[in-house]
Amino acid sequence: MAELSDNSIPTFHLRGTSAIRGPLMVLAVCAVGAVGYLARDFLVPTAGAIVLALMLTPLATALERRARLPNTLAALASVLLLALIAAALLAVAIPSISSWAEQVPYLVRTLENKLEGLRKSLAFMQEVTERVEKAAQAATANQASPPAEKVVVSNRSLLSALASTTPFVVLQIGYAAVLAFMLLAHRNAHRRQILRIGTTFGTRVQLARVMRDINDRVGHYLFTLAAIYFGVAVLSATTLAGLGFPNAIMWGIVIGLASFVPFIGPPMVIGLVAFVGLLIFDDWPRIVGAPAMLAVIHIAESQFVTPALVSRRCALNTVAVFATIAFLGWAWGAIGAIVAVPLLILISTIAAHLPSLRWLEVLLSDDRPPPLRMAVKPPLASVRGRPLPKKVRPERRQPRRRLVAAK
Repeated sequence: MAELSDNSIPTFHLRGTSAIRGPLMVLAVCAVGAVGYLARDFLVPTAGAIVLALMLTPLATALERRARLPNTLAALASVLLLALIAAALLAVAIPSISSWAEQVPYLVRTLENKLEGLRKSLAFMQEVTERVEKAAQAATANQASPPAEKVVVSNRSLLSALASTTPFVVLQIGYAAVLAFMLLAHRNAHRRQILRIGTTFGTRVQLARVMRDINDRVGHYLFTLAAIYFGVAVLSATTLAGLGFPNAIMWGIVIGLASFVPFIGPPMVIGLVAFVGLLIFDDWPRIVGAPAMLAVIHIAESQFVTPALVSRRCALNTVAVFATIAFLGWAWGAIGAIVAVPLLILISTIAAHLPSLRWLEVLLSDDRPPPLRMAVKPPLASVRGRPLPKKVRPERRQPRRRLVAAK
């Protein structure tokens, strides 16, 4: 309703913001998605560095406490250890990939030989197709043929493609490594700076709980998953080597990395192993045995090992996880699919402490409530031993007086 003020300017009072809150949220989500897609060359290594820093936080903390290393040395040792592991994996995987690339013509001929029976069974369809092609050629022969067009095929080798993309990839990896090292080395200073943002004691306590939960849910979650998937990679490589599968170490590394992408990664790798086994093996026990053993390992890991070692507080909605993996995989590629779940846990943790984003935490979380011992938050170490304020100090229970009956 409009009202006239002293200056004869109409003033409108809007009661409630429910009418514009929904459209503004939709526009904000669309804007975030557009920025994430357009700035993916910068955001992909940045998100990877944040995830790596959170994953290496338990290792750096252990080195600081047990080995008595300074923050900078502990962070440097953690990043160097991860770099050595990545270099060792690449040293094992690159020769295997090159050998598979050399065997592509042989594998194609093998696939053609094995599909010969299927091709003979479809001879009738091929005959019908040839008749249709002959009829089409006879119809086009009567028409004036247009002048032939010159087609130029650009033959770009794989080596030239790798040479053009390698400097950019190396630059992104270097940026992610340096940023992860800086986040690890200065994490304690960053925590103190964030705590200084709060103007009241209650706000600082809430910020401390947010950082503690992020370290608890994301850092320990990622470190535990990395240890589990390392065991999956070793067990898968050992199983495939026992079955005589070529390049078993490479396939073990691939399924270990694919396990970071739930619901999509392991089934795709198992299907690829089944297809390769169909090409290289002639006996059905080994053709079926390799994907069957990988499926057993994946089911045991996803249904028993991971739920037993990972906290129930990290449980997320299945639909939200699948949609986030699909979106970030489309926008950011394979790295986006890997960092999708950690970023989703990070957003859910922050939203749980903000009353205005409580609805987002409810939508992202699992429908099953966590146990009572996980739902109750323990007091922070920084406030233990301090006297509580008068407003929240619990009242002492008065001793119950006994009523003595008078004689």
